[in-house]
Amino acid sequence: MKGNVMSSLRPRFSRAALGALAILLAGGCVPAAGPGVAEKADIVLRGGRVATVDEDLPAAQAVAIRGAWIAAVGSDAEVAPWIGPDTRVIELDGRLLTPGFIEGHGHFLALGDAELILDLTQASTWEDIVAMVAAAAAQTAPGEWIRGRGWHQEKWTEEPVPQVEGNPVHASLSAASPDHPVVLEHASGHASFANANAMALAGIGPDTAPPPGGEIVRDASGAPTGLLRETAQNLVWEVVAAARAERDPEAIEAEARRMVELAGAEALAHGVTSFHDAGVSFEAIDFFRRLEEEGALPVRLYAMVRSASNDDLARRLDAYRSVAVGNDFLAVRAIKRQIDGALGSHGAWLLEPYADLPESVGLVLEPEDEIRETARLAIEHGYQLNTHAIGDRANRVVLDIYEEAFATRPSAPGGAGADLRWRVEHAQHLDPADLRRFGPLGVIASMQGVHCTSDGSWVPQRIGAERARTGAYMWRSLIDGGVVIANGTDVPVERIDPIASFYASVSRRLPDGSLFYPEQAMTRDEALASYTINNAYAAFEEDLKGSIAVGKLADLAVLSKDILTVPAEEIPSAEVDLTIVGGEVRYERDAWVRPET
Repeated sequence: MKGNVMSSLRPRFSRAALGALAILLAGGCVPAAGPGVAEKADIVLRGGRVATVDEDLPAAQAVAIRGAWIAAVGSDAEVAPWIGPDTRVIELDGRLLTPGFIEGHGHFLALGDAELILDLTQASTWEDIVAMVAAAAAQTAPGEWIRGRGWHQEKWTEEPVPQVEGNPVHASLSAASPDHPVVLEHASGHASFANANAMALAGIGPDTAPPPGGEIVRDASGAPTGLLRETAQNLVWEVVAAARAERDPEAIEAEARRMVELAGAEALAHGVTSFHDAGVSFEAIDFFRRLEEEGALPVRLYAMVRSASNDDLARRLDAYRSVAVGNDFLAVRAIKRQIDGALGSHGAWLLEPYADLPESVGLVLEPEDEIRETARLAIEHGYQLNTHAIGDRANRVVLDIYEEAFATRPSAPGGAGADLRWRVEHAQHLDPADLRRFGPLGVIASMQGVHCTSDGSWVPQRIGAERARTGAYMWRSLIDGGVVIANGTDVPVERIDPIASFYASVSRRLPDGSLFYPEQAMTRDEALASYTINNAYAAFEEDLKGSIAVGKLADLAVLSKDILTVPAEEIPSAEVDLTIVGGEVRYERDAWVRPET
């Protein structure tokens, strides 16, 4: 199996049969196409370049939609018989039509929450952040929490003074917010910064021991600086959660619905029609179920169960397992585990010490034996296992755990676990010896193209130039080894922007114009597949979505530029003009001139 999943991995039906199925599902009983079409389309998009991501028909001009389904794909002339008096005809006028983008790894409610708190992504210095918190404190009642997200010390234009390990100390932040507890989450989500008030509420002092898998960073005198790595940040976030849980239940529900609304709006504006939610609790799944029953989910969710013990998983997995059928908006058939942290926070678990922090090899967040037991439960209950692993040692251990689990069952064609489709989430830094293991094991590499270009300027200083060259974001080597790469953004770590991640995947161009080991870039066709059919495959949904073919869901995106053919430097300026989910237009860009008949 090659690294791009195409039609060879879905059942082989004739186009006429698929067309008939689409009509039956939509409520009709007539042929799929041709002059004799009795039932007409609800929507026809024509006059464009259709990138189908379908080997049987790689390109077309027009698509007909009836109900939630694609009823016809072909030339303008071939699709014309589907147009009736009530058909909405959208003139693409040469624009590119693609399958709806599938976010391969993100955090849906966190995306919505990020819209409600301080956005620290654009801060260029620590002083900028302190000023933002001071302004928020002036408008917030004393005692209320101030939250923010998105700071990254490697992206500041100047180092903070004073500092410990390149990070600020809390003194200036605490002085700017003496009456408010403040917690500011790192862009990666793998560290947080707290002021004195917040640390006091969390009981963090000179003698506080960090939890397993976490670090309370201290200055030379032993006093906490305010920086909390990995699991140590939970000391503060648990206090935040307890305070927020005391609110009126109606207010809590209203805020959760607002998060879904905001997250959905962002996703749809970027052409995202499906979203792999990389870690949600059973309670959040209950909430998503209610929204699905109401028809209130804006995009399709593939939820990975998280934040549950193995005992809890054993009790509840069977009751929660659900596979997407037809026009469903929620599927639950994966478990998320996390073995290490992130490179930016020095939390990724490495085989050799950090080049810029030689006393550390990173952190282990979840014990290996616990993940082994989760693997056993996943096989027993028919769940996919998706494990966060960023460092090279973390990836090796996860592959070892997977290989051990696969050995307990008969091997499948194409890899010891190919039919299970287990995933390594991120797979950012690999030892060359482990790079060759993904393909034979049938393990999916769920990666984020934009992480490469967002982090590439400082990756060599973290792990050294040679380890970066031979192991960092190894897309070309993985694809050539037959590995399926699922692409995403890890939103809200990065913006939910498939075009930005597509550009990073094909260019590996850093903000300063330099290229990060460009020999590992994807082709444009591979990058599009990684955001569509590959992500569908990574969720067992390639029969429903991921390509534009008769009988599949009408989940589509219209782009202002043809990102498959324009000069590479023009790709970032492409915009999403239109997003369709299940045959329903859910987003239209205001600036788009939309000729219709």
